[in-house]
Amino acid sequence: MPVADAQVIHHLLINYGYLAVFTLVLLESAGMPLPGETALIAAAIYAGTQHTMDIGLVIAAAAGGAILGDNLGFWIGRKLGRGLLVRYGRYIRLDQQKLDVAEYLFMRQGGKIVFFGRFVAFLRALAAILAGISHFPPFQFFFYNAAGGIVWAALFGFGGYLLGQGMTNVAGPLGWGALAVMCLGGLLLWRYFNSNKERLLGDAKRALESRKLAQTGDRRVALGNK
Repeated sequence: MPVADAQVIHHLLINYGYLAVFTLVLLESAGMPLPGETALIAAAIYAGTQHTMDIGLVIAAAAGGAILGDNLGFWIGRKLGRGLLVRYGRYIRLDQQKLDVAEYLFMRQGGKIVFFGRFVAFLRALAAILAGISHFPPFQFFFYNAAGGIVWAALFGFGGYLLGQGMTNVAGPLGWGALAVMCLGGLLLWRYFNSNKERLLGDAKRALESRKLAQTGDRRVALGNK
């Protein structure tokens, strides 16, 4: 993390405390490229070292921001549709093909993507919007999103708290182990996408075309019944 970002987060936590954690996590979850996870970890470390913040309230603020922000992003995606990311996706290296793959994956494994996307930096800011664009069922989204947000906040919150307390023999290995798992997970996802890109694109294209044909047929039937 750049020194300037660390200084900004430090300033926000000193002056606004839990509200800073809640707001940064909320905005990141809604789709803005902000360091919400970094703010959570920094606040948790403060709670473990300086004891100026309560770790329970830090986790609650992060979980609340994650759940509310994701739901905001979900409804933005649902109301504005694919045009939102088709128009602005180039700024985050998200093109039409990747959108097709994302929509196809949500059709097959939407719940898992919503839950585990919280732990992947790139997906954390986009999973909710993609779920909305893909018309993922709202009640299922709320369940998986809430579960992911709470587990994510608790794991990173308590992890930062233990590190802050200086429990070197316990927290140190756990922290490095968590980092290794996240890096390995990201690498596996990247390798899976690249090795299966053409197949996924073909499957996504056929699935989306089938759905469009089905929707067109339903509209024709509805008009015929009138």
